Amino acid sequence: MTTRSTHAQRTTNLATFLTQTATRLPDRPAIIRGETTWTWSQFNGRVNALASAMREQGVRAGSKVLLHSANCMDSLTVLYATWRLGAIIVPTNHKLLPDDVVPLAQLVAPDLVILDDSCEAHARALADYEIWSIGDEQDATVEFGSARVPQLIDKYSSRGESVVDEPVFVNSPAWYFFTSGTSGRPKAAVLNHDQMAFVVTNHICDLMPHLTDRDATLVLAPLSHGAGVHALTHVARGAAIVLTTSETLDPTEAWELINRHAVSTMFTVPTILNKLVQAAPPGHNPDECSLRYVVYAGAPMSSRDQRTALDTLGKILVQYYGLCEVTGNITVLPPQLHGTTPEPDGIPTAGYVRTGMTISIQDDDGRELEPGQRGEICVCGPAVFAGYLDNPTANAKAFRDGWFRTGDLGYVDQTGLLYITGRASDMFISGGSNIDPREVEEKLLKHPDVVAAGVVGAPDATWGEVGYALCVPRPESSLTIDELLTWCRANMVRYKVPKRIEFATALPTSGYGKVTTALLKEEFLNRGSWPTEV
Repeated sequence: MTTRSTHAQRTTNLATFLTQTATRLPDRPAIIRGETTWTWSQFNGRVNALASAMREQGVRAGSKVLLHSANCMDSLTVLYATWRLGAIIVPTNHKLLPDDVVPLAQLVAPDLVILDDSCEAHARALADYEIWSIGDEQDATVEFGSARVPQLIDKYSSRGESVVDEPVFVNSPAWYFFTSGTSGRPKAAVLNHDQMAFVVTNHICDLMPHLTDRDATLVLAPLSHGAGVHALTHVARGAAIVLTTSETLDPTEAWELINRHAVSTMFTVPTILNKLVQAAPPGHNPDECSLRYVVYAGAPMSSRDQRTALDTLGKILVQYYGLCEVTGNITVLPPQLHGTTPEPDGIPTAGYVRTGMTISIQDDDGRELEPGQRGEICVCGPAVFAGYLDNPTANAKAFRDGWFRTGDLGYVDQTGLLYITGRASDMFISGGSNIDPREVEEKLLKHPDVVAAGVVGAPDATWGEVGYALCVPRPESSLTIDELLTWCRANMVRYKVPKRIEFATALPTSGYGKVTTALLKEEFLNRGSWPTEV
């Protein structure tokens, strides 16, 4: 006898989180920016109105809506209106240039493109698509697009139409999430409604277990990626979402908003977290601050930066590890474990596996390795995405025997803590020895006058590859490159000592706040110091 149903199985539409919150907490604050506050009822009403306008435009279940905009109050309106209709949201990083966005649009073939009011050049490049504009200035004059989102919302709000959350089913796509790679064919990870409902639940369970409608979060990163996923958890709980008025990070404004709105949670990346720590108000007392969960992810954070953040902010740091393909849902390092776990080779742990997920460390042939043995970090569980859109080659490479292959290298210790040593694609071989750049970076950060370091493998006629290091010295330091090289020779295994070190005022970062191999190589190329390819 079989128990498998032949009928499609319904699942929760992500828009239903908003529907439920607006019903339960209609008058509680939902979205705040500057002097404007929308309640959950008002926010839900705007979603209804925009969904009506989009439906009249022809957006239906399965349609794609591409959103290219800086954070604004109606950014989340677009997301939830899209989902309310059963359509698929396709957010892009607002920092991308027109030539960067065109191939993304070609990949997903959007039925509607919504662009920031400032993106006239993007509109010209995307002229083949139906275009609307979006922004917080109510009466802005925009020279492109057939309509503006704020005016559409005003127009359709007067009709008072109610749009019911469209039925969705297991494996119904909700979000095409572009990976943060910097070269090659664009890849869109397909995130489904049921997968994302698990992610939202798990983020609350493992990252912010006491989140309530009395909390508030401050958005410091683009809602197109991790910050957007973080915001979904607050919609589910009815916690207020506070937007900065600045499009770029202003640490002074961030601290002012934290104090004004009693902000209790934030999602950020290490580069932004470090700037916030450095800008903490004089006499900042963690015991008197509203912050309870400062969640960071996206890149490793050095042990020294962790200690500085703990000293400044207190035991409120939450780290998670997870690629966009697993939507930030592989491991968690909760506040109580920060600063208390072993750090072999100076590398802090990424924490333990998330609830409902499974990690396997595997060798090149897919054999599972014992604790302490380094290999590729592979993962399975409900947070793993459905695959890349229209890219069977990438899917075949990403999955093996049902496991998603992260491309990251690491090991699990005897207690279940994961240590990430680097990416397989970043590793280089010098004189026959494998070198993880992160191991060298952590060693460089042991020097008291080095505040940041990035290491990349460069071609070398003798050794095959050698390490090139870009270091940021402490501003008031008198450290020289020769002194740092001498220190490296005294404190590192010989083959790991960088062949070349250069100083910079800051490391190059991507639009996602990451220091990548490609950016480091580009920096050395721009300086004229990258060797001729061997």
